[in-house]
Amino acid sequence: MLTATLSNIGRVRQVNEDQCWVGALGGDIAIAMVADGMGGHQAGDVASQTAVDTFRGAFEQHADKASLSAAEGKMLIRQAIAEANETIYAMASRNERYHNMGTTVVAVLMLPGTAVIGHVGDSRAYRIGGNGMEQLTMDHSLVNELVKSGQLSAEEAVHHPRRNVLTRAIGTDPEVEIDVQSIEWYPEDVLLLCSDGLTNMVSEGQIAEVVADPSQELEAKADHLIQLALEGGGDDNITVVLLQEQRTGEARGASA
Repeated sequence: MLTATLSNIGRVRQVNEDQCWVGALGGDIAIAMVADGMGGHQAGDVASQTAVDTFRGAFEQHADKASLSAAEGKMLIRQAIAEANETIYAMASRNERYHNMGTTVVAVLMLPGTAVIGHVGDSRAYRIGGNGMEQLTMDHSLVNELVKSGQLSAEEAVHHPRRNVLTRAIGTDPEVEIDVQSIEWYPEDVLLLCSDGLTNMVSEGQIAEVVADPSQELEAKADHLIQLALEGGGDDNITVVLLQEQRTGEARGASA
């Protein structure tokens, strides 16, 4: 599996509260995660780092697995994210400095022919391939609820003053509903995980154009996306993870 992972503090924030991780189990199973923290006094970066560390630890217990079914993958993703929620909520309950801290999470388990995706919040997963670009996750946000109910158009939602208000996050409640799904996966597909620092600054058309460009290697595409977000204003931290199946004889990019 070819992967590219980049994170940038942006032009406005004093701390990068985004965290990401890419790893692997035995065989050809890759794992990736993006977390976008929230909370004052640096609690956001504590929440996102704790989410990544807890998620990673949960999967390291299964490091020797050479194969998984989609059903097993869904169970593991759900358990790992639920464990992260419990850990962050307990930290916030014990320490006043971390009160109300939380984080988004979007994670993927790449199995042969299948991708299992779990998410909470408004960090997103996209598939870019022969059929264009498809958003795989649905934002758990106030604005998205208003769009679904017909109170806002998609165009109005892009610039709505409360577009960053979440309806679900990791660590803010003792339990959280986690969306988990599996999708078919093809060798020509590229999977993008990202924080909203990318999608709030760069249009989906621009993202699709960069990721689908055959002249750029995966790491160059990730860097190009970061630069577009910075050029768009860089109002937030920006994190990009790209994953693509390595084809025979291909050696570019980093491998998980």
